Amino acid sequence: MDRIISDIEKRRQRMRRLIPWGCALLALAAGGILLIYWLQDSVDSRYLTFSTADTGTIESAVTTNGRIIPAFEQIIVSPVSTRILEVYAHEGDAVEEGTPLLRLDTEAARTEWQRLADELAMKQSEIHNQGLTDETRLTDLEMRIRTKELTVEQLLAEYRSEQRLDSIGSGTGERVRQARLAWQTAQLELQQMHRQLDNERRIAIATARSKHLEENISSRQLAEASRTLDEARVAAPLRGTLTYLNSNVGATVGAGERLAVLSDLSSFKAQGELPEGHGDKLTIGTPVLVRVGARRYSGHVSQRNAQSSAGIITFTALLDSADAPGLRSGIAAHVSLIYDEKPDVVRIKSGSFFKGAGEYYLYVRTSDSRLERRKVHLGDSNPDYIEVVSGLKDGEVVVIGGLESTRSVIPVKD
Repeated sequence: MDRIISDIEKRRQRMRRLIPWGCALLALAAGGILLIYWLQDSVDSRYLTFSTADTGTIESAVTTNGRIIPAFEQIIVSPVSTRILEVYAHEGDAVEEGTPLLRLDTEAARTEWQRLADELAMKQSEIHNQGLTDETRLTDLEMRIRTKELTVEQLLAEYRSEQRLDSIGSGTGERVRQARLAWQTAQLELQQMHRQLDNERRIAIATARSKHLEENISSRQLAEASRTLDEARVAAPLRGTLTYLNSNVGATVGAGERLAVLSDLSSFKAQGELPEGHGDKLTIGTPVLVRVGARRYSGHVSQRNAQSSAGIITFTALLDSADAPGLRSGIAAHVSLIYDEKPDVVRIKSGSFFKGAGEYYLYVRTSDSRLERRKVHLGDSNPDYIEVVSGLKDGEVVVIGGLESTRSVIPVKD
């Protein structure tokens, strides 16, 4: 016999049938929420830059900004204060050696040259006249000495004659004394004349030396004026390209002021600036790596300023391939000074995150496709690699770009 089911029992049965479906819906909703959370907080590996730590050699370097300049430049300056009268070339022109560039007003320089030429001629005339005067005076004194020598010989003969006469009783002692006194006096006068001749010769030599010195000075001044006059006719001293030219006709230029710059644009070098604190790393011959865009050129330091200016030391580096393609004057470059080499160190590729040696928090990829935040101590670096002091092992993969977060673990989507 059928039993009548009450409404309460019916509701209970419906609830028992709905509970499994409700639990399933709740589980599905929770899973969806977790999936959405997972997808929102995970990162796509396609947008990350990874580096695998390996063991190798790292060349320690300090990098600074620089620029490419011509390997050779000739600066042409004005030899005198003058005016520009004519211009024969333009900036950017390729010129041959001897090509006229400018014409300067040379009237003042020519007048100075003529004055110095006349002054030299006068000094040469003075030397000639002085030589004739000295020769005449010395010749006259030599003739007087010869005459005095004959007089001394005559007085000696008279003295000896008086001695013979006195010995035979035909003379007197007084006459002998007078003859001896006259002979001795003439000897003294002759000695004095010889000393005077020696002094006159020395004076003549000293005077001639002084005159010739003045002549040499005037000759050098004239040669300098001639060189200045030649340089006033401004011409290209070598083959090259005009990278600067003062083409302001009529402008006044001072002595030593730049007129033109002639550059050899077939070869280049790099110029850089380094903080004074790194001055101990900057020596002649230090290897360098010059980067211009994606191109790299090796070289070495060829010149450095002895003193710093405002805490900055300027240096120049010659490139091993100075005529390498892709270089042109004035473009920016990164110049890295390689001051040390460390073999067998753990290293990772360089990235924009690196700001210098110290501790960093980097994300290391784990075997279960997660990124684990880890403290890593980094050391020396160069444009290619960074030394890992501690925190990473050979073979571990680390994020070096494309991620900024402070979470300890981040899922990764491949």
